[in-house]
Amino acid sequence: MKIIKVRLIVVIFISLTLSCNKDNVSDDVAVVEPRTQAEVTADFRALNLQPGINDFTLETLSPGVYWNFRVIAPEDASSSNKRPLVMDLHGGSGNSSPNAHKGSSCYTEEGLAELNPFIISPNAGAGEWYDIDNQNQVLILLQLATENWDIDSNKTVVTGFSNGGNGSWFFADFYPQFFSASIAVASSYDPERQDGSVPKMNIPLYVIHSDSDEVFPLAETQGFVNKEVNAGSDVVFVVAEGLSHFSPCDYVSYIQDAASWILNDVW
Repeated sequence: MKIIKVRLIVVIFISLTLSCNKDNVSDDVAVVEPRTQAEVTADFRALNLQPGINDFTLETLSPGVYWNFRVIAPEDASSSNKRPLVMDLHGGSGNSSPNAHKGSSCYTEEGLAELNPFIISPNAGAGEWYDIDNQNQVLILLQLATENWDIDSNKTVVTGFSNGGNGSWFFADFYPQFFSASIAVASSYDPERQDGSVPKMNIPLYVIHSDSDEVFPLAETQGFVNKEVNAGSDVVFVVAEGLSHFSPCDYVSYIQDAASWILNDVW
């Protein structure tokens, strides 16, 4: 995947105001005012977060537009025992099902259990993870969670499988200030810019890829990893043997190794 002309968010919780001039709007047209940051924050704080699996819907700054996301909350999180946060990006973005964010229990949740983290799994809807709406979703949910739940903001990880793995590269590439590490599984992300440069990533990246991947050839992903290494990035590249791109649950032992890497080498 080549990222071209991606628009980036320079402020996390920006107010998405309407730019039209009301003086030029017909009296017959209803002008819908955007919701405020305070309203969205209040709705987030009202979510009934319980230990274990939580499925939430949150109205965004745009009235009538909702984010659907799953949260796995650890049982022992407290103000004196703040836990890490994992942002888990599902595969199949660009044409995802309403339940796409609910399917990672057999690999992300089991694989990263050693971290005992909060896990937030948003739904990308019809967009890709690098689309502006999903950049908003990921970064605003990250901000709301770290500000309102018992989360250690210095221990945040972005991860994903397939297109979600591409998203985890993207957020590590463009938003390293919000994450301490990235884990990309079965991914294919070209970090090269249009001018031919490859900037160094400012957080460590752990890339897991199968030598039998039917969608993203190993050699292609290896080439993208080599670009990052040559740019001076801290990349661990692990080749999984004989695993299908369509069997993400089979990657769990490799993701468990990534969790140990985070505990031993990153944090």
